[in-house]
Amino acid sequence: MRYYLNIGTNMGDRKGNVALAVAEIAARFSAEVVQSAPFESEPWGYESENRFINVGVALDSEKEPQEVLGELHGIEVAMGSACHRNADGTYADRIIDIDVIAIDDMEIDTAALTIPHPRMEQREFVLVPMAEIAPEWRHPKTRLTAAEMLAVLREA
Repeated sequence: MRYYLNIGTNMGDRKGNVALAVAEIAARFSAEVVQSAPFESEPWGYESENRFINVGVALDSEKEPQEVLGELHGIEVAMGSACHRNADGTYADRIIDIDVIAIDDMEIDTAALTIPHPRMEQREFVLVPMAEIAPEWRHPKTRLTAAEMLAVLREA
């Protein structure tokens, strides 16, 4: 299965955080990863003085989605990232956040994981890296590529 991830950080050494997360992903999955260029943006969904750096990552793994999610959460915890939401449910700054955006053309809807990511089409910081690393990928419901979703978002 091909997994498409998005890694974001807006605290500390952002470039170092991304590099460490990518290295950990490659090591834990014994996989070669494809990484996008960094994309810098304002926080989405909350106010902060700290800008984000996001990258898209693609990797192949035979691990099941729940196992991959557990490994990614383990990387976040090991890097010192707390929950990315405050007690009131609003978003918070974070050292590292690793989201599974898509897995091939799969659709998953469980309490722990929704694939494709349910808000990907609203987030330029997801779509720009995704369009770079997976220009041929199409959303299984809308059949739009990341570049096409990005064009719709920018027109809005």
